[in-house]
Amino acid sequence: MSQLPSQDAAPAKRTEGIPEGLWLRCPDCGDMLFRKVVEESLHVCPHCQYHFRIGARLRIEHLVDPGSFEEMFNDILPTDPMDFVDRKTYADRLESEQAKTGDPDAVVCGKAFIKGRPMMLAVMNPDFMMGSMGSVVGEKITRTIEKAAVDNLPLLIVSCSGGARMQESTLSLMQMAKTSAALARLDEQGGLFISLLADPTTGGVTASFAMLGDFILAEPKALIGFAGPRTIWNTIKVELPEGFQRSEFLQEHGFVDFIVHRKDLRSEIARLVDFCVK
Repeated sequence: MSQLPSQDAAPAKRTEGIPEGLWLRCPDCGDMLFRKVVEESLHVCPHCQYHFRIGARLRIEHLVDPGSFEEMFNDILPTDPMDFVDRKTYADRLESEQAKTGDPDAVVCGKAFIKGRPMMLAVMNPDFMMGSMGSVVGEKITRTIEKAAVDNLPLLIVSCSGGARMQESTLSLMQMAKTSAALARLDEQGGLFISLLADPTTGGVTASFAMLGDFILAEPKALIGFAGPRTIWNTIKVELPEGFQRSEFLQEHGFVDFIVHRKDLRSEIARLVDFCVK
């Protein structure tokens, strides 16, 4: 497997699904938007407030105080334990994703300040295999949780994931129990965990750490669920309510505490930290 791009150079910022060029079309309202205006709006449509998917490093840039992010655990590299092959080998797929994003896997972890409040954070990257959770993602999130416990710091995890990574089979599913157990230890110690659900938060991530926050925040209209609507229909043959897997429906039914616009996330996270940490 080829070496990763140099960590001295910042990887190119990416926005999932947004084409290159001066103009782009909002997938929600269909309006043509000037790219610079969208970027200045934190990648939110100025007309309908649709929240574009964004990569982990751009998300961190939006959230943390400038220059405060100290990355950790970036030396943990994925392997191919199953010798998995679909349209191409898993090893080749990993190498391609690493070259595309500049990151070893689908989560970026570290310590930072948000409005002056020190925090540990783990941010999932939809640009890397749709933020799927394999062994390295689970290990890095677990270490971030444990570091928050040791240093007595609030923890923020931003979920944006297609779920468990099929190329790692049971090893991927094991990360659900591993991360959940680490959060249980943090809870026993009295630590604060804020979970932020971005579009999409699905599969094994939803079935584990993403829904275990002391506070569960979500961006507007984020897709949140375990299985997709088609899978549910084919399994139980029941027509479910329109929008039942969107953040607004989940807040109405008690699964999400707050829906927060991207521009307000820094202030809301700081408020929750101040409310809980004396």
